[in-house]
Amino acid sequence: MLIFPLMALRNVASQSDVPPGQMHEIVRGEARLLLCNVDGQFHALDGTCPHAGGPLAHGALHGTAIVCPWHAWEFDCRTGAHDFSPAIQLKTYPVEQRSDGIYVDWE
Repeated sequence: MLIFPLMALRNVASQSDVPPGQMHEIVRGEARLLLCNVDGQFHALDGTCPHAGGPLAHGALHGTAIVCPWHAWEFDCRTGAHDFSPAIQLKTYPVEQRSDGIYVDWE
């Protein structure tokens, strides 16, 4: 018998908090979660750039590319992969859209 761990989904924002083509940051302690809305699809990632700690929510979203405001590093919001070096990754989190909000498995 296979046992799958249950996701600990948490309501982190309403859909109106993240209009299409925009990003939204949720801060909990030192941790930052970044929500991106690409054509109505929500993606959740670590909100801190691994290069120098830049707050990615203060950057820009160009299509699916997140651009860090400090040194213009770019990441794919769907996969977390860096644009030039896919070995550099932002952590991604499962997202579920519900009528009452955006739920993310963010521990």
